[in-house]
Amino acid sequence: MSTSIADVIDHLVGIEPASRLDQIRHRRPEARRNAQASYEALFSRRPAGEVTTAERLAVAAFVTALHRDAATADFYAARLAEHAPQLAALIAKEAEAGRTTGPYGAYPAPGPLAAESVAGPAYRTNDRDELGTRLAAALEHAHLLVFRPRESSREALQALLDAGWSTTDVVTLSQLVAFLSFQVRLVTSLRLLAVPPRKGSPS
Repeated sequence: MSTSIADVIDHLVGIEPASRLDQIRHRRPEARRNAQASYEALFSRRPAGEVTTAERLAVAAFVTALHRDAATADFYAARLAEHAPQLAALIAKEAEAGRTTGPYGAYPAPGPLAAESVAGPAYRTNDRDELGTRLAAALEHAHLLVFRPRESSREALQALLDAGWSTTDVVTLSQLVAFLSFQVRLVTSLRLLAVPPRKGSPS
């Protein structure tokens, strides 16, 4: 998988050199470098560890589709289609089935936050046989982290281990979901900054 994109955030937002958004991002050069370095570390041509490139791209396409940011979702879906075309349609179908709102989750009762518990669907893959046990478990865990993070538990992690994920793999999967959520939020925020302020509003 190519990492030739100089800055994936700039690419997703459509930031041109010397533009207003480019100048805004230049105010925090270290954050800009770190965001790109994280992308390259997670999606390099030969990623370290046992989580394959196809698995990483499948999770990325799934998670970004759940976040409903079209440009980011299309970016990863296209790369998945290039690398593992047999998975692309399956992941798109699973993402469509898994879309919901949130966050959901239950706080322990009795407890001060129990009243804030919100019930929500627990996602299960539809095509487990075609996805394979390992990738199906990864998608279900990713969905939990996106929509029901307060329900992340030892049992949830054990489900990944039972599906063939090593402890190191689980860490990588968690890093993937966290980075993708961060990336979508940053891209969305930068697009909002790109909108010119209305006349008479503070700049």
